[in-house]
Amino acid sequence: MMERLRSTLAGAIATPLSTDGTELRALPRDVDWLEVRADLVGDLDADWLRSRFAGTLLYSLRSTVEGGRSHASIAERSARLIRAARRYDLVELEGDRDIVPEVLDAVRPDARVVSWHGPADGLPALAARFQRISRTPARLYRLVSAVERNGDELASLRLLEELRRSDTIAYAAGPVGFWTRLLAPRIGSPIVFGGIDPTERDGREPSVFRLLHDYDLPRLSPVKELFGIVGTRAYQSRSPYLHNAAYRALGFPAMFVPFPIASFDDFWRRVVDAGELRQLGLSLNGLTVASPHKEEALRCASAISPMAQRAESTNVLVRCASGWKADTTDPEGVLPLLRDRRIRVDRRRAAVVGCGGSGRAVAASLQLAGADVTLVNRGVERGRRAVQLLGMSFVPLVDFSVDGYSLIVNATPVGTAPGEMPFEVDRLDEQATVVDHVYNGRPTPLTIATRAMGRVAIEGREILLAQVRRQFQRMVGREMPVMSMPGLAGADSYETVAMSTNGNPAR
Repeated sequence: MMERLRSTLAGAIATPLSTDGTELRALPRDVDWLEVRADLVGDLDADWLRSRFAGTLLYSLRSTVEGGRSHASIAERSARLIRAARRYDLVELEGDRDIVPEVLDAVRPDARVVSWHGPADGLPALAARFQRISRTPARLYRLVSAVERNGDELASLRLLEELRRSDTIAYAAGPVGFWTRLLAPRIGSPIVFGGIDPTERDGREPSVFRLLHDYDLPRLSPVKELFGIVGTRAYQSRSPYLHNAAYRALGFPAMFVPFPIASFDDFWRRVVDAGELRQLGLSLNGLTVASPHKEEALRCASAISPMAQRAESTNVLVRCASGWKADTTDPEGVLPLLRDRRIRVDRRRAAVVGCGGSGRAVAASLQLAGADVTLVNRGVERGRRAVQLLGMSFVPLVDFSVDGYSLIVNATPVGTAPGEMPFEVDRLDEQATVVDHVYNGRPTPLTIATRAMGRVAIEGREILLAQVRRQFQRMVGREMPVMSMPGLAGADSYETVAMSTNGNPAR
């Protein structure tokens, strides 16, 4: 891995700005460049931008062929690029349509960013594209591959490793390829791109606020080990911030990244077992596993903890001498929190709603602690399988009532949407405690309703923090510093992070 202290952070304007340019004044100091996506927001006045931003301005007019929204003809494109060259510091030229004499005459070589954006189709094809576009003298060459399948994103990193050039930007776009954007600067890519909209509502780029808050970019701390979260919604996880802040506090050369996946088998075969990461000087040493992959991940392990074996579910995989060890921290997100509140578990009548991997692990741990546990599930088939594994009673969700239970655990994802309740709480016992695994940055309807009745509710944020601490210890072999934990509080979205920069504006 290339050892550098800092990369250049570029913020892309992909949605219309307010009339006074408040968004630009709110940018953190670490944002060095602005990329104006003229195909999305039009040809913004460069002087107006400079009055609000003191860094480098890059003009991009991405065609529909390369994933943009510009339908301009070649003649119109050329005219707009030539006009932009008079006012902007840099102009992006698409290598397959803008390399014409009149444009090259107007855009001097040190102001050119020659680019290609397109679907991923392997390292040989990507290398051939680089050879083609690099024939045009330019300050930078930018190759962005759109990926859908896990493993295809590795070609961008391998290209950087082979080229070892400081004028070449290569990464994979989209949630699947997001993690390559984080590692690319450590292999040679000089620029990291992100959007300036903290809400990320355009869906095209991660925000610069995410890059700063979760990954400390554009600073480049050493990375020798890689850890991550695997799951359908891994890109939305708050775990990267917590793990990466802890690594920095400990001076531990590692990075924690999201791996959004559709197929666990594809991910394991084409990323974990493929060997490309080792060629890049990286070792993938630990993974947290989110639903719905907790059962499938168990099959990749050479060693399995007793609790993971009983629940037939894992949410932590750690590399070991014989391969990978599977474990589960799902119970540790519940029992310690109950103990902290001096809530006894033994001889209590408990209901665990949700018979997936998390629910089974929690139910097994409660039973081991002395509780009388009933399993509840919407799907009867999965409920019956959990009964066979754990030997507990079962009630279909349609027939379930909280009446008579003093401990109820929601181990389903129901409750993320406003007003969404996994079950009704109007008949909760006076001494009942409700534990809700759902975390979406604020108290869920279930938590709010439970507390409104004067009952104890343990929310998903507390469970997340407890589990992250234990997963960190399993993967790294060290305790997670307490100083890394408060960063999650109040960070409901990156808009919250952006608002925190207003007191110390960049420009």
